[in-house]
Amino acid sequence: MKKGRLEIACFNLESARIAQENGADRVELCANMKEGGTTPDFEITKAVRNTLSIDLNVMIRPRGGNFVYSDFEFEQMKTEIEQFKKLKVDGFVFGILKEDGRLNKEQNAELVALANPLPCTFHRAFDGIKNKFQALESLIECDFKTILTSGVETNVTEGIDVLATLTEKANNRITIMPGGGLRSTNIGVLKEKTKAVFYHSSAITDSSEIANGNEVKALKANL
Repeated sequence: MKKGRLEIACFNLESARIAQENGADRVELCANMKEGGTTPDFEITKAVRNTLSIDLNVMIRPRGGNFVYSDFEFEQMKTEIEQFKKLKVDGFVFGILKEDGRLNKEQNAELVALANPLPCTFHRAFDGIKNKFQALESLIECDFKTILTSGVETNVTEGIDVLATLTEKANNRITIMPGGGLRSTNIGVLKEKTKAVFYHSSAITDSSEIANGNEVKALKANL
């Protein structure tokens, strides 16, 4: 089986450095870990970009909470994408839903077009969507390159069957990236069952917001 690739969600420069030093293939940079990740500070992103030689994706999310945004917040997301493009980041991570829990296809497609030619990942807003298989097709039509998901469950272990089905249905048209409770102890089983090629973890093993270098190494070793 092909060797999998690893993305580490980082909330600071130190974690990004640790991720790179211990074999991560990509960093997803966010702020506000307790909110599940929001748009990072511009200057911190600049410092991370200057430090990393591996790929750097940036979260575009104006606040924690739900994924339904006001017109003002949507404009803010557009401005942030334009600003971060100037830093030579490698991709963006975002997701917008409608009030009824369906995908907001129009707004997502607009952001993907704005980010072009940089690739976009639809984040775990996917886990709140009612019809996941219909959403999968819509996200492919929007030209997203990756979906970050726990398999519509609270974590990847519970969502393993859905992750396997999503990967199969995606059929290499979009990358299904398991994330949410992913650790070195369960990544091997996930890889075997889902056949996914990219995996996502914070590699945080204590109460700090710093990635654990040994955990990053172990995650990578089990791919």
